[in-house]
Amino acid sequence: MDFIDLHAQQMRIREQIEANIKKVLDHGKYIMGPEIDELEKKLAEFVGTKYAIGVSSGTDALLMPLMAYGVGPGDAIFTTPFTFIATAEVIQLLGATPVFVEIDPRTFNIDPEKLKEAIRETVAKKNLKIKGIIPVDLFGQAADYDEINSIAKEYNLFVLQDAAQSFGASYKGKRACSNADCGATSFFPAKPLGCYGDGGMIFTNNDELYDKLVSIRIHGKGTDKYDNIRVGINGRIDTIQAAILLAKMEIFKEEIDLRQDVANAYSEALKDAVTVPYVKEFNISAWAQYSILHPQREKALNGLKAQKIPTAIYYPIPLHLQVAFQHLGYKKGDFPITEKCAAEIFSIPMHPYLKKEDQERIIEAIKTSK
Repeated sequence: MDFIDLHAQQMRIREQIEANIKKVLDHGKYIMGPEIDELEKKLAEFVGTKYAIGVSSGTDALLMPLMAYGVGPGDAIFTTPFTFIATAEVIQLLGATPVFVEIDPRTFNIDPEKLKEAIRETVAKKNLKIKGIIPVDLFGQAADYDEINSIAKEYNLFVLQDAAQSFGASYKGKRACSNADCGATSFFPAKPLGCYGDGGMIFTNNDELYDKLVSIRIHGKGTDKYDNIRVGINGRIDTIQAAILLAKMEIFKEEIDLRQDVANAYSEALKDAVTVPYVKEFNISAWAQYSILHPQREKALNGLKAQKIPTAIYYPIPLHLQVAFQHLGYKKGDFPITEKCAAEIFSIPMHPYLKKEDQERIIEAIKTSK
């Protein structure tokens, strides 16, 4: 049994993947080839934004908008401590300061009320300039963007949607990556839409932001790569990865539906045994992970391991307790909800091709581990 079965997916579309890769090999445009433009148009249409910019990773998809917004030393960017380090890492890379905000105990996403409090406290201290917000759509469910965007408007902040785990999800009928000023996603292989290496994409409707991102992606280029009008990065997605993603997009909507079936089966069977994920009625999750809370996590994990059922913990150490951010002065107890979740959470196999008999075996193993 696999935690994520990429092989089953590949077998469905192997012929198309190989045909797409052959096209790249035939035309030889390995950098910024035509497949990138095709993918950008297709994904912008899928998401419902004017622009999509293919980039080298989900991390660069977060870093580049911050660069375009001019984020730097003295700026405060508000985000969650319950996420992968990349979300806060990109803030610190630019010399800005991550300001962590407590999460909602049900969705694990940033709590809008706590966000208001954090902004007011930061403004009162007068040592940082408030600049933007990076909500994270954890495990595939979009954050509360109506509330977050309203707060951002009140304080003149930009909102960058970290949709690394939520591509394919929707919030109040709008696709993830279209719910804020700018959206960023990842095509890391294990993501709902993943390539065979690193890759990512940025989405926006803002003309000025788009122009800056296109420039930043290729070393701050102007009219060409030797006309450098700003400092940028090497942030391009490879043509071959775009070709692979084009093949995967053909079955992506179906896979999102199949993920709902697996998640619904889990939730119905496990709702009385553990704390199952809570998805708001206006949300559709992409189910990047299926994560449960278990008060006796180690006992449960040992039981699953004994039956050769793979598991993972996202995330065992919250960002405010990571050594990389110890200079910010946070301590244990500052975010009790986050810390409790980090101590009890674990994820079980989740992918569109998870067989019914495997689901049943996983469910039974969790039930008997209490």
